[in-house]
Formats: sequence, structure tokens, C-alpha cells
Amino acid sequence: QVQLVESGGGLVQPGGSLRLSCAASGSISSINAMGWYRQAPGKQRELVADVTSGGTTNYADSVKGRFTISRDNAKKMVYLQMNSLQPEDTAVYYCNVAIRRSDRTSWSNYWGQGTQVTVSS
Repeated sequence: QVQLVESGGGLVQPGGSLRLSCAASGSISSINAMGWYRQAPGKQRELVADVTSGGTTNYADSVKGRFTISRDNAKKMVYLQMNSLQPEDTAVYYCNVAIRRSDRTSWSNYWGQGTQVTVSS
């Protein structure tokens, strides 16, 4: 089994910061790309940022310059530092990780359970 556990969400005022964390655990052989998505009420889930195994990052235009994604391969973790948060950043944030299980040769994408981020005064 593979599990992704997110933490770090909460309520923050506009202009504030939060740091999300996602830890992968279980029978993991290899990890490839790691990313964060978000889904606001009534909207489709969208990519926020991702990072390849080599460290190349990619960001949605709406978060460039405000959010920073990073990963710790030894700990099997991915982080999202969110600064200058705005009300439009309010959403449930999900981590997504490409994992090859120890008992398989193929890769699969796994999702965390989601963590709520609310930006409001």
C-alpha cells in the first residue's frame, strides 16, 4: 500500500503565508514527479505546481512569484510554500505523486486526501 498524507492547511488573512507538506509512505520503490493541485468550490481541479525528480519546477501563472514547491527525496516529501496569499487561493489543496510500488514495475499517480486552505479577513 501507498499513502500520501498532507498537512499545513488552515485559515490565513490576505497577504499571509502557509506551508503545505505531503509525506509519501508505504511500499515505495521509486518516486518521480511530485506536485500540488487545488480545487475551489464549483471549479475543476487545477495544477498549482510540480517538480520533477531532477528538480525542475513548473508553476501555474496565477501563483508564479508567490508559491515555491520543493521536495526532499530522502524523506519522500513535497512542500508548497505559499506567500502573499489572496482570497482567490482559497481551495482544497491535494498532493499528487508518481510512484512505482515495490511489488510492481509500472508507475501510478497517487493523491492525498486534501487539505483546506482558506484566505479571508
